[in-house]
Amino acid sequence: MIGQAIKRYERASPRKVNRILELLRGKMIPEARALLQLQHTRTKLPLLKTLNSAVANLKFKIGSVRIDDNDLIIKEARVDEGPIMKRWRPGFRGTADMIRRRTCHIKFTVESIKPIKEKKGG
Repeated sequence: MIGQAIKRYERASPRKVNRILELLRGKMIPEARALLQLQHTRTKLPLLKTLNSAVANLKFKIGSVRIDDNDLIIKEARVDEGPIMKRWRPGFRGTADMIRRRTCHIKFTVESIKPIKEKKGG
């Protein structure tokens, strides 16, 4: 069973976020949280919130069955490019230079290593 979370329109460059996500792919949840805490980028908080949301979504989905974070692994960590906000500023010799403010969509998919027994019926 999997749990997913998506953070859309995050004000960060997809290339910079992808560098951090390369460290997290395939890691256990406690190890991934520790790696995120050690990062010195401003995108670590949105990434941590999205990861925690994916874990919470999985725990909500399985219901009353107890599962430990040590039994969870990051199955997929993906970043997609979002819309680009375009701004203008004065440039050289009276021209206008365009500033591209990039956004991204972050997606985490979390899966349990151990099989989860689902409750039957009502």
